Amino acid sequence: MATIRDVAKRAGVSVATVSRVLNQNGYVNEETEKRVRQAMKELNYKPSEVARALFKKTSKTVGLIVPDITNPFFPELVRAVEDVMNIYDYTVILCNSDEKVEKEREYIEVLKQKYVDGVILTTNQLITPDEVDEWDVPIVVLDRPLHERYPSVVADNYGGARLATRHLYEVGCRRIAHIQGPPHVVNAMERFRGYQDEMRELGLGERQLVIQGNYQLKQAKEAVMAALIHHEIDGIFAGNDAMAVGALKAVQQCGLRVPDDIAIIGYDGIPLTEMTTPELSTVSQPIYEMGAIAARILIKQIEGKPLEKIHYQLPVQLMVRESTSRREQT
Repeated sequence: MATIRDVAKRAGVSVATVSRVLNQNGYVNEETEKRVRQAMKELNYKPSEVARALFKKTSKTVGLIVPDITNPFFPELVRAVEDVMNIYDYTVILCNSDEKVEKEREYIEVLKQKYVDGVILTTNQLITPDEVDEWDVPIVVLDRPLHERYPSVVADNYGGARLATRHLYEVGCRRIAHIQGPPHVVNAMERFRGYQDEMRELGLGERQLVIQGNYQLKQAKEAVMAALIHHEIDGIFAGNDAMAVGALKAVQQCGLRVPDDIAIIGYDGIPLTEMTTPELSTVSQPIYEMGAIAARILIKQIEGKPLEKIHYQLPVQLMVRESTSRREQT
């Protein structure tokens, strides 16, 4: 396998001259550059990408930090980012933080050492804007907004939550519970706020019931089973689809029927909602589109191109399935 010294010897130049040709750094006359490139071709020389990254402090890689890759919402986001980045010959380094601040900071240090050209954050409530400024690379925030000065791509979480709550009311539910996501996550709190405001507008403010599910299927299942012992519930709006599946399991294990006894609607629009019995209604986010837009914004930042728009809030869609089929008003 040819080395840079072999190329220099074949072209009759110094190693430093070959390096300048490779990195387009410093003056090399046209005739000399032609000889270097001809020598590279004859020797089938492939420059070391690691060495070039160290020299240029760029690597054609980007970091993507997610909070929990086991949550079915995130793989589709990851796929979209990867698909777009591959078009531009960028490699994606996936980091799973598990919502742990120390793990997230460790990943940031690793990404900095690898000279990544940019970072997409989908888990950013653990990091302050001052910390982000210290990274000195382009940042795009996806799914969970951080600060207005960073480009972001999110869905209409507040509006989607109101849509879900009103749908339960329209199919006859009056004792509607909400399974809330992690309190430190902005989109979870936006969905909670949408539920609260819609309940008040429907005249059901005094009937609010909030169940903690932390975006986890098992935790939501256990919490719903405990709530059903002490409360009358005829509708459940889960803050994500994983918790909606947990709620469905809890209701069924308690000997109740969905939707006859309790109607359930989730949030996200992941394929899993079509695989349950009954199929789950959900508020569907444009997950792939969100990831693709975030990736394109990051590419533009890396290439120094102007952004037509800094913040994107994409609309959501109500997907009505068997778990909220119309019931008689009680």
